[in-house]
Amino acid sequence: MNSIRIDTRDRIARITLTRPEVRNAFNDEVIQQLKAAFESVGARDDVRAVVLAAEGPAFCAGADLNWMRRMADYTREENLADAGQLAAMLKAIYECPKPTIAAVQGDVFAGGTGLVAACDIAVSVDTATYCLSEVRLGLIPATISPYVIRAMGARAAHRYFLTAERFSAQEAHRIGFVHELVGADALEARVAELAHALASASPHAVKACKRLVQDVAGREIDAALIAATVQGIADIRASEEGREGVASFLQKRKPSWLA
Repeated sequence: MNSIRIDTRDRIARITLTRPEVRNAFNDEVIQQLKAAFESVGARDDVRAVVLAAEGPAFCAGADLNWMRRMADYTREENLADAGQLAAMLKAIYECPKPTIAAVQGDVFAGGTGLVAACDIAVSVDTATYCLSEVRLGLIPATISPYVIRAMGARAAHRYFLTAERFSAQEAHRIGFVHELVGADALEARVAELAHALASASPHAVKACKRLVQDVAGREIDAALIAATVQGIADIRASEEGREGVASFLQKRKPSWLA
């Protein structure tokens, strides 16, 4: 049974979680479907941006209860394989060559925060509630931690990983976990506006810029990093799209990727 839906329109792919009856909680099947979906749209030439959305009152409640019941009897080796699949799915979202937006229409709990954090941009309704609830169950948010800590910062992670307290959309915005808050009736319009901006930019430059942030963030500013950034701008200037972008700007015309 497919637990997600993929729609493509105007060069924007929308991947929607469609399990509102279980608050869009994920299991091993959903994880595989999400991974495949992001890999698929990431490879498509007709897609310039990707939106991750969900149906119902919750964006994602983390792990599905039935899946958790099965995991309770897993051996350590089975747990390693299972966690590896979740890690591969998050990596597929984070490293998707197309820019990604999380359209958060409802509550986000536990592993669901990893989905939001793995996206490049997060827009949330102002009524959503967030929670990293793992320690209440004797667990830790290990697999999602590389993405969540990058998104909210180590200081906030110290608090919310340890207390498992719920926090508001306003707090999620204050700590930088989400970029923007909107009313529920404005979410779709704002996400569409951002997706259109992403789809209107140079596809090659957007892909390279996304990689640039991932490569540079948190690194020491040393000779190796400076050399890498110098090479990066030289390569993009000499590329076909780089030359076309500059030429179209100077000639006051639309670039070829908007034709």
